[in-house]
Amino acid sequence: MQSKKPDLRAPIQRSWLRLRLGKAYYAAKRYIFWHAPSFRWAKERHKAQLPHVQVSHATPLIRQLRGEEMEWQTNKVTNLRLAAARLDGLILHPGETFSYWKLIGKPSKRKGYKEGMVLFLGQIGSDIGGGLCQLSNLIFWMTLHTPLTVVERYRHSHDVFPDSNRQQPFGSGATCAYPHRDLMIRNDTDQPFQLCVRVGETHLEGEWRAARMPEYDYRIIEKDARIDQASWGGYIRHNALYREVYDLQGMLLEEQFLFTNDAIMMYSPLLSESKNKDGIG
Repeated sequence: MQSKKPDLRAPIQRSWLRLRLGKAYYAAKRYIFWHAPSFRWAKERHKAQLPHVQVSHATPLIRQLRGEEMEWQTNKVTNLRLAAARLDGLILHPGETFSYWKLIGKPSKRKGYKEGMVLFLGQIGSDIGGGLCQLSNLIFWMTLHTPLTVVERYRHSHDVFPDSNRQQPFGSGATCAYPHRDLMIRNDTDQPFQLCVRVGETHLEGEWRAARMPEYDYRIIEKDARIDQASWGGYIRHNALYREVYDLQGMLLEEQFLFTNDAIMMYSPLLSESKNKDGIG
């Protein structure tokens, strides 16, 4: 499949009222959608784990930032612990669909959520429940290494930081915003899968488990990586991600197109190259 051309339009500036009305509209649509009879929503959770790990992954909880941003990270750990408790042990039966926000619910102070870091229209700030994108990122990345089907996923619209010790390809995450920017995953296989997530001492940890041993090995690769300068003066970072499917003997069986990413860069690409060259984050 041919990658689409990046959107080189200038960032859209919307008024406070327009943003509030838009959010209310899309939230109402999402609440109606969750009651649609055409979906079988996953909701069953078991403490006992299914026997075979399909994929596991972990991401660090704390990154060394400064001042107020460090407090937001500490609060993020609390938020992640509350959200993970709503998802851990979830059984995704054949034909069922997992909805990230339907299961977690709306983050609020009453539920114990705190002010955490959020990214909105390229600006770093804070909000109640901030930091839960780390959990949606983790689940999405793990899902790409299973035969499960991603039904809905939203990419990040801005590339905020230069690559510094990046372990995954650019654009391999899934942003989230309650309730309309959701992560939805459907089980089109003939066996149940189980999502296991927990907040460890230093890392957010996750697994997809299943009744049978894995049948394939998956690798995510990047193609067509480039940076385009827009007419309005900014830069757009682009790539396309593909998934290679291998048998357990290491033979490549198939290469599947996943999606393209286009994100407005919030840093100078030339400065990024210089920093990376010198080994500075």
